[in-house]
Amino acid sequence: MSVSTSELARLTVRLPAIASNYRLCRRLAGPAAVAGVVKAEAYGLGMVPVARTLSEAGCDTFFVARIDEGIALRPAVPEARIFVLDGVRAETVAALLAHRLTPVLNSLDEIALWQRAAKEGRTSFDAAVHVDTGMSRLGLPGAELSRLAAEANTRLAHLRLVLVMSHLACADDPDARMNGRQLARFREALAMLPPAPASFASTGGILLGKAYAFDLVRPGIGLYGGNPHAGAKNPFAVAAALTGRILQLRRVDKGESVGYGATFVAARDTALATVALGYADGIMRAIGNRGEGAIAGHRVPVAGRVSMDLTTLDVTDLPGVRVGQEVEFFGDTVALEEIASAAGTANYEILTGIGSRVPRHYVEAA
Repeated sequence: MSVSTSELARLTVRLPAIASNYRLCRRLAGPAAVAGVVKAEAYGLGMVPVARTLSEAGCDTFFVARIDEGIALRPAVPEARIFVLDGVRAETVAALLAHRLTPVLNSLDEIALWQRAAKEGRTSFDAAVHVDTGMSRLGLPGAELSRLAAEANTRLAHLRLVLVMSHLACADDPDARMNGRQLARFREALAMLPPAPASFASTGGILLGKAYAFDLVRPGIGLYGGNPHAGAKNPFAVAAALTGRILQLRRVDKGESVGYGATFVAARDTALATVALGYADGIMRAIGNRGEGAIAGHRVPVAGRVSMDLTTLDVTDLPGVRVGQEVEFFGDTVALEEIASAAGTANYEILTGIGSRVPRHYVEAA
């Protein structure tokens, strides 16, 4: 038996759930303000519809990674502040100004470049400064922070310091000693610099407590229903569900194999459902023989390797399965964290890895 349909898969995005998760972050972090992190197409869910939803919920500050993301976002939230985490380069100055984007300055060189542009324009520019407290990724290292603090009047001339920020390395682990070390370093950095609003916590940091909230928090994964603390109860509402339709049902005899590499061998006469989702769509190959799907709320195991376009499930113990029926790979039955665990990765990678050929459907009513 087979099925023909123009839409064989979909990512359902529940915009009211995203708004609810935003409001939860406000309650948890208050009185700190809450920004929306909408980089990477709002973690794969769609930057513009998500940002509009957050704006309607009261969000007036957004973070993106790339300048192109900020440019694309600006028409959707014309009055909001948009921070660009990548900072500034000589070739991006004009675009940052034209689209009213605020760079997060990650080095003394970037600070000097942005200051020089402001001075040449005989004006002042808003700026955020990123201080590295232990990620060793972006941000001013200790030596540059000390130089900035000693020469702040000169180096920050023509700049309005609207934010000082840092980023936690181990916020997903509430027991990690690194969290406390970084918190102490961030407080020391703030004491060295001119007074400005401070931001330290992403979703995981929000759940660490009010000490990490400062003036502005930057939730990402929590807005989209993900749990940053593995093993703990997820306080956030499910905001996305990935489903694919069954293309074909078949039976194989005991001893027959399934899929590339013949990694699954039927231990009994087995009923199989082949679903129109594969690793080209974001169903990670690593969940082969490890992950699960769900049909009408009932879990069924993945049988064999995930293919580029297809995934096969063992539905022997689930009677009444039909061609064309939807299979959930994450959503209400299979948690996002469960498919991530089966794949040996993080929930962030699952969301951002959903392929462009999977249509996004937006639910606008609760």
